[in-house]
This record gives sequence, C-alpha cells and structure tokens, in this order.
Amino acid sequence: MRTFTLPGTEIVAPNVVLGLMRIADKTDDQIRELVRTARDAGIDFLDHADVYGRELHDCERRFAEAMRLSPSERAEFTIQTKTGIVRNGPYFDFSYEHIMESVDGSLAALGTEYLDILLLHRPDALVEPEEVARAFDELEAAGKVRAFGVSNHTPRQIELLKKHVRQPIVANQLQLSITHAPIITQGVAANMIAEGQSATLDGGGIVDYCRLHDITVQAWSPFQAGFFTGVFLGSPEYTELNAVIDRLADAYDMPPIAIATAWITRHPANMQVVLGTTSPERVAGAAQGSDIPLTRAEWYELFRAAGHIVP
Repeated sequence: MRTFTLPGTEIVAPNVVLGLMRIADKTDDQIRELVRTARDAGIDFLDHADVYGRELHDCERRFAEAMRLSPSERAEFTIQTKTGIVRNGPYFDFSYEHIMESVDGSLAALGTEYLDILLLHRPDALVEPEEVARAFDELEAAGKVRAFGVSNHTPRQIELLKKHVRQPIVANQLQLSITHAPIITQGVAANMIAEGQSATLDGGGIVDYCRLHDITVQAWSPFQAGFFTGVFLGSPEYTELNAVIDRLADAYDMPPIAIATAWITRHPANMQVVLGTTSPERVAGAAQGSDIPLTRAEWYELFRAAGHIVP
C-alpha cells in the first residue's frame, strides 16, 4: 500500500480509504471483518459522515459498537467524518451552531475524544465563512478536531472559506471514476467549443487548484458509472472499457477492480480512492491497485475506452 504524508498534517495516509457509509445494517462480525480486511491490506484511514445510515450518526455508532476500540487501538486509525448535510430539509447548514453540535454528536457516536479530519460535506449556498472559522478555531483549540477539509467544493468556494478560515484545507472529496471524470477530462479538451467535454463544471480546474494549494483530492464513488447509476465494472454498457480493464488485469495479474483503482492512484495529484463497498473481497482487490504502475499509454487507453476525447 502506497502511503504519503497528508499535506498540512502529520498524518501518514494510504492512498486507498475505507468508506463506511453502508454499514448500518451490517452485524458486528461483518463490520469487524471489513475493517480487518482493510487493515491487512494497509488501509488504516476511515471515512464517515454524520448523515450516513438510517438516522443521524447511525454508521458512526455502528462502527464504534462493533469495534470497541481502546485508546491505543483508536490511535492506530485516521478517522475522518463530515458535517453540513441536514436530512429533514433537504438542505445544508454550515452555521457555527450546526457544526459544533454535529461534531459533538460524531465524537459521542464514534466513542472517541477527537477526529483526525473534519470535512464540510456538500457546499452550503448560505455559508458565512466567519461562522465556519469560529467553529474550526474552537474545535481545534479544544482538541476535538486535528485537521479540516471540504467535500464537493469548487476553487472559489474554497477561496471564500479561506478568507476567514486560518487552518489549512487539507482535503477535498470529489466524485471521480474512469467514467465519471469531468474534473480531469475537461482540461484535456479545453477550448473545444463543439465538445461537451470542454465545459467547465467545477468552477475552474479543481484538480489543478488542489495541486497548487496542497489539498488532497479524495475520490468518492470510484467505480460508479455516473451519479449512483451503478458500477461500470462488468457492465454491458461499457464493453470496450471492460475489455481494456480485463486485459490489463491479466497483464498485471490483478483483479479488474485494482485496475480501476490504479487509474485514479496513477494520477500525479496523489489522490486517495474512497471505497464504498462492504465486500471484504472487493476491498482487498481494490487495495491491490494502490501502486500499480500504469504507463501513460495504458492510462490514456482506459481514458479513451471510457468514451472521453483525446484530441
């Protein structure tokens, strides 16, 4: 498992992350097996959110109930969670009061005294950066949160936060897979007026922005064909792409899911792949893609087979 020091922190992080948004209905044994499989593969970075599960803090609570980590065991993990989505709206809330209440709820549910990283979930159109800054300052001073980031944010939204937030924004969690890759594909087809791929959908080069500002991109839904439309692996809608994936999987003696992971980890932005599966087998398979040295030709072949334009 390839690791790196997460910029803006002292966290040594793997480039594959275990996401735990689907564990609400899993038994304690199933959760422990999932986490154990990830640890055996070198994944000690866990991704949560307050809204994951059937009710608020549900998946965070189920994780804590199943794992029952001692303080020393807790220290062996990097635990990240998110705040900002309010279910009974639906709407978003980055107010000081909501952030503080959410973090206290996450700490209680997770049975821990601190979060390694807190992300602001989807952007709040009514955000007041001064309130976010006040919450971050108090959470940091109290030792409740060690580092801060965002999710699904554009460059300008980050810049607005940074007008008042003094802590480094260490991560931005964005949807990215071989087939759902506008944050990468737009730059390849920039200025091609007749091609939809050239349209800027992220406020202006979010991947390049993150590289320039030492913000780690965390790729969520790395195997989804679109926005929760099903996976592309093995899908009859992506026969050309799967043919290339299967051929490369044979060449590298890896499962196909490892090749899909490697397409993201090969990018020089040093991205993290956030796994959403609850299958230990798929976690183990995906983890093998952590440091597959795809060549440029192989990377672009996958890019084109997914339907993206290479001018």
